[in-house]
Amino acid sequence: MWLGCLGGIVIRMSILLKGLVIIAGDFGNGKTEVAINLAVHQKAAGRKVSVADLDLVNPYFRTREARRLLAALGIELVMPDPQYLQADLPIFNPRVTGLMRDPSRLTLLDAGGGDAGVTVLAALADALPHDSVRMLLVVNPLRPYSSTPEACLERCRKIEKAAKLAVTGIIGNANLLEDTVLEHVLAGHEFARSLSQRMGRPLEFITVPASLLEAARPHQFSCPVLPIYRQLVPPWRKPEPLTVPGGAA
Repeated sequence: MWLGCLGGIVIRMSILLKGLVIIAGDFGNGKTEVAINLAVHQKAAGRKVSVADLDLVNPYFRTREARRLLAALGIELVMPDPQYLQADLPIFNPRVTGLMRDPSRLTLLDAGGGDAGVTVLAALADALPHDSVRMLLVVNPLRPYSSTPEACLERCRKIEKAAKLAVTGIIGNANLLEDTVLEHVLAGHEFARSLSQRMGRPLEFITVPASLLEAARPHQFSCPVLPIYRQLVPPWRKPEPLTVPGGAA
């Protein structure tokens, strides 16, 4: 259990990850925002963290959009070469395979959305350390394609088939961006907890917008809580301040 300060809010963390962790999920479920915030929080917990942007299908809201923040906090980000950053092309950086073989750090792979987005993982099958890799499925029940347990199970099966990997855990990410209210968070926790039991796979953690963290009372949830400070915002909005102790945003 780690006690720290992020964005001026004191929080208690018990999200313990290591090795290779794939963040997967359907389009619009918020997996990239989760990956960015998770990387910063694990860095704050004293871990060496790398993030690989494996979203080769969606030209918007990719991990690479937060590259300056991650670099300032000492988090390595592997992404396409600078001249290809805004290209809508399936460009893969071979440095990813080197990260996957480094057991000394936490490496987060931010996969593309849906089953189409994880096909690159099947191509990397020979390089993946199957004995230690974890694939976590981000679920947002406030999105059309994951609003029921049956829909989530179907999407999970398609992602597993395309990736040739099994989903090992669930991340509950119930939100409507800036319109999220406490009721969404509470109902989302119950949805994720029920889905976890039905799938027989652990609920690793849920997310809570940082602005609702105090009202949500994280100690009452059945799993750890990851506060979300929104970084992927439209051009007319500023990202929320996100720092680690001793770091600069």
